[in-house]
Amino acid sequence: MRTYDLTPLYRSAIGFDRLAQLAEHAAANNGNSGYPPYNIELLGENRYRITMAVAGFSMDELEISSEGEKLLVKGNKAESQTERKYLYQGIAERGFERTFQLADYVTVLGASLENGLLNVDLVREIPEALKPRKIEITSSRLLDSQS
Repeated sequence: MRTYDLTPLYRSAIGFDRLAQLAEHAAANNGNSGYPPYNIELLGENRYRITMAVAGFSMDELEISSEGEKLLVKGNKAESQTERKYLYQGIAERGFERTFQLADYVTVLGASLENGLLNVDLVREIPEALKPRKIEITSSRLLDSQS
């Protein structure tokens, strides 16, 4: 399993350390033994995509739910109606449950399944009251004359 050092992100992205910690925690989550494999992409300033390799799963066998700051992706493989005799089985057909901890104000836009890849698109929508605003600089004399 690969491990990533996110220390440079902590130094250059002030205020986003929680997001980096959550990504680091997700990468270190050994509870699912890395199945199914996934990527987390940064698509834009406030847009993200989780891509999971779910080969062999149909849309009916996948379930995505979001509650609070948690995103849960489940896969329940239906029982096969035909008996198969594998010489080698490299494609896992077991069910899975993977939880992602979302940062503040991150919501799920939607999901799509294409070519065995499940894409979950996310956006960070910061409320207007929390967005940066420009502060006008005035002279102290102007403030003193108003009081």
